Amino acid sequence: MENLSKLRLIAILLIISQLTFGQKDRKKDDRYGYHFKGKHQKVAKFDFDLHANLIVLKAQLDGSDTLRFILDTGVSSTIVTDPKRALTLGVRYVRRVKIAGAGEGEALMANVSVGHTIRIGDVVARQQSLVVLDEDVLQLSEFLGVPIHGIFGHDIFSNFVVTIDFENKKLTLTDPKKFKYKKSMGTQYPIVLTQSKPYTDAIAMVSNDQKLIPMRLVIDTGAGHALLLNAGEKEPIHLPDRVMRANLGRGLNGEINGNIGRVNKIRMGSLEMKNILASFPDSLSFSMKFTADDTKRQGSIGCELLRRFTVTLNYRDGYMIMKPLRNRMKESFEHDMSGLDVRAKGSDFNQYVINKVIEGSPADAAGLQEGDELIFVNGQNVKDMTISEIYKILSRKEGKEVEFFFRRSGELKVATFYLKRMI
Repeated sequence: MENLSKLRLIAILLIISQLTFGQKDRKKDDRYGYHFKGKHQKVAKFDFDLHANLIVLKAQLDGSDTLRFILDTGVSSTIVTDPKRALTLGVRYVRRVKIAGAGEGEALMANVSVGHTIRIGDVVARQQSLVVLDEDVLQLSEFLGVPIHGIFGHDIFSNFVVTIDFENKKLTLTDPKKFKYKKSMGTQYPIVLTQSKPYTDAIAMVSNDQKLIPMRLVIDTGAGHALLLNAGEKEPIHLPDRVMRANLGRGLNGEINGNIGRVNKIRMGSLEMKNILASFPDSLSFSMKFTADDTKRQGSIGCELLRRFTVTLNYRDGYMIMKPLRNRMKESFEHDMSGLDVRAKGSDFNQYVINKVIEGSPADAAGLQEGDELIFVNGQNVKDMTISEIYKILSRKEGKEVEFFFRRSGELKVATFYLKRMI
């Protein structure tokens, strides 16, 4: 759906210039990097939240109250997206850096702070450097409906074998020296690390004439999409016959525009998946921001696809394990069927306001407008709902009736429409 599509912006693909953290930033008496708190501990397990297909972990920064970070394989640095929280924590900066990512605008300037401690349950990382944005340009809290303070990932994946149990929302970190693969864990596929990102060649597209089109894809836990693909005359992948123009989200450097369409079939070993939604970003807003190594890839896999498996990533030994979840594998890949972009507002992010209405969509035909505040959805008070639950209602099944009780300029109104598959 469109709201989930916008979360593809989390595939930030940072290129950080003049950002080198050497030994001079570390204390000699502290163990650097992520490790277990217990001396003989080999495994740690945590609960995580899944909001709009994104993995959200609770963490502490320098003994702070609980903060929420998105777990993103594609981010090589710890990024604080909420500069106001950094200010309240008294974070001090040592230098300015330029950061570039997805979007049609120019690179941003950010601040670097060093010497911090991050705790995630039984795991601690000392002498950590932070990149703090000047302003919260990503507005992740509005998309996810909960306060989001930052993004991290690579250092966790590089120090542990990470198992993501999407069914039970459990994250397991294991000492790589103690991890042993068993067939019961799922099927093993090779991965390659390039520019701190995990790539796989295990997935191929199946053309209409049943020919396999090899693809090199980034495994991106920080993206809400199923597939994001590069298409063009010089690419082996081309746009589907039927696509829908869309704003795919916002990256660090501005809006990401492109097309949404369906891929007939992909194959991963003996496993096949059909009729998959894919995003095809414009080169101006996305592909041209890649490094030389990134341009060798055909796209990325996001959590709309990954959440149908239990996923284990073993960077040290160069493989991932994918175990299909039977119930999830039966779910179809669906886009928003209402034509609405809803954002979470207010201090608790439990006020839901329509940000955009697609012209000609079911919501547009029902008279809904930008700025309308939702009060009830299908008779349920939105105060008792998450934004992810609202997203699910708006993409669940074509032909389903949806009733909104909403407020416009202080006046209460009702709108009813039927969901319609637009792609």
